[in-house]
Amino acid sequence: MQKKYLADQSLGRVLFSMTWPMLFGVIALMSFQLVDSIFISMLGMQQLAALGFTLPLQQLLIGVQIGIGIAATALISKALGANDPERAKYMGGLVALAGCCVSLLLCFVIWLLRLPLLSALGASPELLPFTESYWLPWLSSAWLGAFLYFANSISRANGDTRLPGLMMVVTSIINMLLDPLFIFTFGWGLPGAAYATIVACILGSSIMYSRILKRQWLGFNPIKLPIKPALREIFNTSAPAMLSQLMPGAAALLATRLVAGFGGSAIAAWTLGSRLELFSIVIVLALTMALPPMVGRLLGSQQLARVHALVMIAVRFVIGLQVLIGLLWLASRGLIAPALAPNAETEMYLLSYMLWVPISYAALGVCMLMVSVCNALGMPMRAVLIATLRLFVCYLPALWLGALLAGMDGLYAGILTGNIAAGMLSWQLYKQGLRKLQHTAAV
Repeated sequence: MQKKYLADQSLGRVLFSMTWPMLFGVIALMSFQLVDSIFISMLGMQQLAALGFTLPLQQLLIGVQIGIGIAATALISKALGANDPERAKYMGGLVALAGCCVSLLLCFVIWLLRLPLLSALGASPELLPFTESYWLPWLSSAWLGAFLYFANSISRANGDTRLPGLMMVVTSIINMLLDPLFIFTFGWGLPGAAYATIVACILGSSIMYSRILKRQWLGFNPIKLPIKPALREIFNTSAPAMLSQLMPGAAALLATRLVAGFGGSAIAAWTLGSRLELFSIVIVLALTMALPPMVGRLLGSQQLARVHALVMIAVRFVIGLQVLIGLLWLASRGLIAPALAPNAETEMYLLSYMLWVPISYAALGVCMLMVSVCNALGMPMRAVLIATLRLFVCYLPALWLGALLAGMDGLYAGILTGNIAAGMLSWQLYKQGLRKLQHTAAV
């Protein structure tokens, strides 16, 4: 009889071994984004505000990437579990090809609609020269980033988290080293930040794809893997996950439009706060990459009790850690805000952000984990439901009501309230879904 997956191993130890390579990679990725913001803030408030208007669209692009990446992990792992490495290889090639085509099309549409999008987001006329020079190189860097991301997804699906983690570190360091050279030394200004990302992604992609090709994890053969049914399988797997990942981008569009009503300094502070948030939840992001393969394989071997035990380890760790991080930002906001903000008004908004928002990252982390776990448990529509309720029932209404009652301070308090409500709701929905799976397995 075949021994069950992780039957005699410590769940916490295996989770740590899967997570730490991605942790260093995501930390490096978030660090270069924060460094990007710091360098751009040195150019002035208008350049930083122009960067801020790309954030919601960046989330949309990343949502598509992650949705396709989830499909890659699920389908490749399933093929490997069925002892069919050839199918896994060809599925990896088709996922990468389809993902790159979809990402390219989306970038092209955003470029064509850039002026209506900026107008809808509330960009003032004086910002248009900065956005016009920045968006084409930024969209090019976003597409190349997607190209690299799909290679990382294929590697993780084949059980190697160290290679993608290492490449995330390497590309981030290259980006940070090139930023001051391209922005200041060459005098390219805001577009220089995007050019630095382009160079880093090209170098990273050349290394990643050469490695996965050498390991025979990537191939394309329409005879051995018919394209039409395979694409249907990719779509059926990725569409719900993509929808749940796209919702934060859609919500960010609405939130950015709301913040834009308070002026350029508010948008600049929102941009810096968003970077701090990404940096703060870096371990949560790493866990959402490490958990799904483990949860999926435990589910496949009908070890639902071990699934819940694994989820409990992750949730307790995230809550404890994020509370500590929130308290750290609260205690140090008097030092960080003046160092990051380009002017006094932006500093005031950032101080308020750091007072209200970071303590809610624990609840936000729980919600993110539940979306990831529900996808891995084969409950993608429940993941979509969690994402929908978090953003459009808890988060956005609380932002709008808070802004209406108390301006930007109220908006930040609304983020706190919305995230806490979303965390509690997502946990209840996960437990209901798990009980249904347990009942089905018992029948």
